[in-house]
Amino acid sequence: MRNSTLHGILETFATDAAGQLSAETESGAEIQFELIEQPGTRTPLYCYRPLTGAFIQDRFRMLSALPTYTAGVQALVGLDGVEAYLRERGESRIPGDPRARAEAALRAFLGRVFEGRSEFALDSDRFDTSYAELERALYEGRCVSTVIAPLLGVALDPATRELALDNELRLVRGDTLEDAPPDAVWGDAAQPNVLALLRVPQERSQRPPVSLARTRFRRLLAALRLYERGGYAIGELGWARTDNGAWRPVPLGGSGRPRFVTFISAEREDELRGFCNLIARRAPSGGELAWALSRFEMGCERLAPFEALTDYLLALRALLEPEGPSSGRLAQRLAVLCARVPERAALAERTAHAISLERAVVSGLAPAGPGVDALVDEVAEHLRALLRDVLCGHLDPDLRGLADRLLEEAADAVQPDETDAAATPEPHATVTER
Repeated sequence: MRNSTLHGILETFATDAAGQLSAETESGAEIQFELIEQPGTRTPLYCYRPLTGAFIQDRFRMLSALPTYTAGVQALVGLDGVEAYLRERGESRIPGDPRARAEAALRAFLGRVFEGRSEFALDSDRFDTSYAELERALYEGRCVSTVIAPLLGVALDPATRELALDNELRLVRGDTLEDAPPDAVWGDAAQPNVLALLRVPQERSQRPPVSLARTRFRRLLAALRLYERGGYAIGELGWARTDNGAWRPVPLGGSGRPRFVTFISAEREDELRGFCNLIARRAPSGGELAWALSRFEMGCERLAPFEALTDYLLALRALLEPEGPSSGRLAQRLAVLCARVPERAALAERTAHAISLERAVVSGLAPAGPGVDALVDEVAEHLRALLRDVLCGHLDPDLRGLADRLLEEAADAVQPDETDAAATPEPHATVTER
């Protein structure tokens, strides 16, 4: 077995599907039979063969509603050998869309597991035989390379063994990964680590994709930091192996400063998966937004919050104050984008106070006074929200222009009515909310 994760996902789905199909037959649904001739004898002999594949096909919409169906499709999407497997199973029309191709492969695999049977109790030997056929088609002449690393600051739902983010990258509870190195699974905490796991099919002559893992793990950190405030980090040491061979340590460099644990409940897993995929597609490759995102990540990795203040302010200036800090426009622009009308003046004042503290940081002095860490965290949260909303398409990337338009509208709203100087001006109706 080359891909134990794929084996586990498909076995769980096959078990759930067997239960659903058994319930169908017990409620009166009948499997049709065909009469076939047995070869090899002079006198023709005939037998009845159950049309199990057709029975499953007719009920596959129902099976696709099972919670384990999506995980099965995600595990197959993007694997190079899916088309070869469908051809081996006699499929003449191969879908061009990767997801549709994965769904067809999952349907064909389930049909193979129960082929020729009139009952749907899952037989482990039949399943393993069917899975071995699938693996041969997927990985013939190739291998599966896996790289893992501790992902600190994250906890999965107790019922979740792993969370697939795409067809290569997933989050796995360390104590559920068979043969995982103890140093990867267990850290200083009493609970096992969550592992970032990258699994890539490749030619056997290629080296394990450690460089790719570094890049994918860094992107995962960036997505998590934008998704929700937290203290996320990747361990300095990772481990790699080929197929089910021995693990060997590989340096990853490490990043982040774990401070507290963010819990990902089962109800939020689809949301996180979709968010990570969206950020991966829309991540900027250059310009002010990319630079600001980089400075935001630098701030997230500082050991002390006040050390990150300059990083956050530099990122905000790149987005909101291209004229430079001497213009003094950052506080008002940030306030009009991130606060409701009654709260804008207070936010502008707090931002101006944060800017005044920057000189102490540059001088190497820790800012004194209560609430400094909370103030820095507030600045970081506003920056995170702006970056997230722009990358998700909720805000115009020209944040400076947007802020100036809102400020002009707010100023116009408080001007006296030219037709009636004595009239009391109505407040502007636009409230910027996120």
